Amino acid sequence: MEWSDLAKQVISLGAPMLGTALGGPLGGVAGEILAKAVGSVTLTPAAVQAALPAADPTKLAEAEARWAEMIRAEAETQRAAIAETQATIRAELASEDALQRWWRPAYALELTVECAALWAVLMHEFWTGDIQTINTLVNATALLMAYWGFRFGVLGVYISGRTREKVSAVTGQDAPGMIEKLARAVLAKEGVKKK
Repeated sequence: MEWSDLAKQVISLGAPMLGTALGGPLGGVAGEILAKAVGSVTLTPAAVQAALPAADPTKLAEAEARWAEMIRAEAETQRAAIAETQATIRAELASEDALQRWWRPAYALELTVECAALWAVLMHEFWTGDIQTINTLVNATALLMAYWGFRFGVLGVYISGRTREKVSAVTGQDAPGMIEKLARAVLAKEGVKKK
């Protein structure tokens, strides 16, 4: 049995956020909160399922509130991290230091030239039929994959960061990340419930 198997039952008992969380990637954490709230002897989905019918509704509401508080705390942490990142980005944008402003575009350009050079060598070797060099490149595939994976990963982070910089420059705020979107949805849902 999995924590996600309890999702519908927990939602029907009046804990929609906690029940939804049981079906997601944080199901184990939500399950632990639920198990402690219903007084389950063990922290397993089967034990919690057995304890749910006799669970006190106020304890379930407390578990729901604990889950919402945990999401709020995570959102606050993310918001602080984003604010620090934005302060750094603004400092970089305002900086007159050429290295600080141009290292990322130079990195992307260098990586593009590096890819083109490797492609040119490979095509030349196929054209001339130099089997020894081709075999050497084939044998180095694992090393090249790790190397290129790292290099393109850094480039991907750069592209993502540059996009956020542009959004920040236009709107004056950072584009929200996944955790921040989740926190906003939880807070919006809480606001609807309280009204």
